[in-house]
Amino acid sequence: MKTLKLAILGVLAAGSSFAGTVAYVAPEVVAIEEPARMGGSGAWIIPLVFVAFLAFAFTQGNGEEVIQ
Repeated sequence: MKTLKLAILGVLAAGSSFAGTVAYVAPEVVAIEEPARMGGSGAWIIPLVFVAFLAFAFTQGNGEEVIQ
């Protein structure tokens, strides 16, 4: 009879140890940032200036004039 009581007590003690914590801690929310759109901000100006600079550089001559 003594062993039966100890077995029941052991099962109850083991069950309460697997029950978890008393206070629930919520997991942190992961914020996903959206990439900047090329629409209404001014982000399209930088690539436009870069393309304009490349177009200007490639259309210019090397500085030598051809005399005929």
